[in-house]
Amino acid sequence: MSALFEPFDLRSVTVPNRVWMAPMCQYSAAPDGPDQGAPTDWHLAHLGARAAGGVGLALVEATAVTPEGRISPYDLGLWNDRQQEAFTRLTRFLSEQGTVPGIQLAHAGRKASTERTWVDRGAPLAPGVNHGWQPLGPSPMPFTDGHTTPDELSREQIAELVRQFADSARRAHEAGFRVVEVHGAHGYLINEFLSPYTNHRTDEYGGSFEGRTRFALEVVEAVRAVWPEELPLFFRTSATDWLSENTEDDREGWIGDDTVRLAKELHARGVDLLDTSTGGNAPDARIQALPGFQVPFAERVRKETDLPVAAVGLITEPRQAEQIVASGRADAVLLGRELLRRPYWANEAAVELDAEPRRPVQYHRA
Repeated sequence: MSALFEPFDLRSVTVPNRVWMAPMCQYSAAPDGPDQGAPTDWHLAHLGARAAGGVGLALVEATAVTPEGRISPYDLGLWNDRQQEAFTRLTRFLSEQGTVPGIQLAHAGRKASTERTWVDRGAPLAPGVNHGWQPLGPSPMPFTDGHTTPDELSREQIAELVRQFADSARRAHEAGFRVVEVHGAHGYLINEFLSPYTNHRTDEYGGSFEGRTRFALEVVEAVRAVWPEELPLFFRTSATDWLSENTEDDREGWIGDDTVRLAKELHARGVDLLDTSTGGNAPDARIQALPGFQVPFAERVRKETDLPVAAVGLITEPRQAEQIVASGRADAVLLGRELLRRPYWANEAAVELDAEPRRPVQYHRA
């Protein structure tokens, strides 16, 4: 029996296998008007193809909890009724294919207000230019010299953001999602609070580990309070900024020890799985991106805490993924770019690993 194709139970949800689709921004929603931030036919085709291809869980891309929380004006959002209604079409189709529908809730923080990645390489948009707006962050530190300096969030604004994460989680449940993930990685707002590289606050939301993790934990507590007890909650983390691990870089950043410590706090507050990525907070960090380069961070969390983990990052081959799960390095693997290239990767892997592929009935003749 292939470990990669064993079911995985999380609270009342049984995910049919350990091949999961990572959230991947498509920058394909309307930037304004009544359909602003709502999923389109493109999102249905994008997610639906991978569901038909056999993934056990599909996580919808980073979905902003506020308009200002979008990375680009073309991002998905979940802050109003129209968006919520549009998502029901996605969740229904994914469920019909036997795939668990999940969604990642996010706020881009200082990395907000940029072009789509294929337009000027995702260049920052100045407030008022091409749908651009003023970014927000824990501290007034721009992502790069070309980005707008973010406004430092007040305590009152932080409290409102916590409420908005919870409101979007409630909407996600009403739209039919079975898994919700809080995005705390890749240099976006929650990650910016966590790391001493980007959090220079001197109030209760900065300074010590306890201060820098306060916002993340408040968001998790608020989401868990409205998210049904029987449904799983994920948290995506960047396990390192790739600063302090580099002996030639003297900047202080978030490190693996911090991730293990945070994982324990998250688990105590009802998080069911840590989606373990890295990087994205320091644009000039030196990263050696080799096959499976992030797996050791997931493995460490799994060994040193009671929290299940998913591994992600240059996992491209079925036997590579099988080894990660079978050896206990992670409970599941999340595929991103490889699923863009090969939408039916999961079913192809099942054949290669002598497991039973979950093909739609329309594919049986093939």
